[in-house]
Amino acid sequence: MHSENDLPTRREALAVGAVAGTALLATTAFGAVDVMDRTSTIKIKSIKAIVTGTKVYVKIDTNHDIFGWGEITGCEPKVAAVLTESIFELLDGENPTRIEHLWQKVYRAHRDIRGGPIMVHCLSAIDTALWDITGKLWGVPVYRLLGGPVRDKLRLYPTPKAQKVGTGGPNPFSGTPAEIERLVKMVDDARKRVGPDGSVMFDAHSSVPPPMLIQLASKIEPHNLLFLEEPAVPGNIEVFRRLKEQIKIPIATGERDRTIWEVIPYLQHRCIDILQPDCAHTGGITSMKKIATLCETFFTPIAPHCTCSQLGLSASFHVSFAVPLFLIHEAYLDGHIMPDGVARPTFTIDKDGNALPPQGPGLGVEMDETAMAKVAADPKKKYKWPSPKAPDGAVIDY
Repeated sequence: MHSENDLPTRREALAVGAVAGTALLATTAFGAVDVMDRTSTIKIKSIKAIVTGTKVYVKIDTNHDIFGWGEITGCEPKVAAVLTESIFELLDGENPTRIEHLWQKVYRAHRDIRGGPIMVHCLSAIDTALWDITGKLWGVPVYRLLGGPVRDKLRLYPTPKAQKVGTGGPNPFSGTPAEIERLVKMVDDARKRVGPDGSVMFDAHSSVPPPMLIQLASKIEPHNLLFLEEPAVPGNIEVFRRLKEQIKIPIATGERDRTIWEVIPYLQHRCIDILQPDCAHTGGITSMKKIATLCETFFTPIAPHCTCSQLGLSASFHVSFAVPLFLIHEAYLDGHIMPDGVARPTFTIDKDGNALPPQGPGLGVEMDETAMAKVAADPKKKYKWPSPKAPDGAVIDY
């Protein structure tokens, strides 16, 4: 036992506490200064939206000369560019590492246009650029900030062993035997190309009426499709439920659904088997990660849709490397989306057609503004409004 004489005096205890407190204060102060230098003083100083063919590239710059890039796709680029630069009013002087806060600030800024497609597509690019900045600031790839990779590679399509066939464009489907057989042959040909160890997908593109799609599905069922994509136009969950009851092929959809609030009905009603979020459509990296987590609770894998250039594709890859339930990723690398050199990614493709993780900080993509200008000046690459019509002149879905 200690005697009373062994105990420190009050003066000695205060002295020891003072020394310890000084050390703690010094450590805390050092850490605080370090954090402040790297994050607290960084501010957004400009946003530039660059129309590049059918896309818009968004560059967010900061007072620390660290900048980030995002990509807008799937909407009229001139309108999207103006809206994005207008949104700068909400972001001017803000800390770009407060990504969730800024996502909410932009999404909820205007009660009458929140959740609208063009607004969310612009937000997607802004969000992606903020993640790019934050990754560069901390010197790590974005997937490290999302919890780190859970896989070593991503399976992609199209590849020699994974191919998707579609309807051949907008067509007036009446369900005649000839029309059904034409589509069946497309699936049959794809199965022969990939072999029994490959994957075939069929994209109905929301353009095959439900009665015909039910007929078609029974015909192509023996080909063991990986999934049947976009069986109906989004917006009427009862149509999806009816199709799910009649079709045995796994059903996938989600490319035209934005944020967690639009995808949750599919999961709650159990009317799809695979969800296809698009990082550039649904609200960026922030939103896609939330959607993947939501899907995980329903044991529903994601198969991300993507018709972006290699910038937006890289953003989607970062999320896909960091979430557990993943099936396959859409990726077009042949240069028809955007000429090579505009976006220079650091991900690589292995001999089997799988994507390996992006390297370097942020998204791991370098953008060439001179190459963008060349695309912007090419009249063949200008945006044109789609105008799908049936032979009788009626407007149809495509």
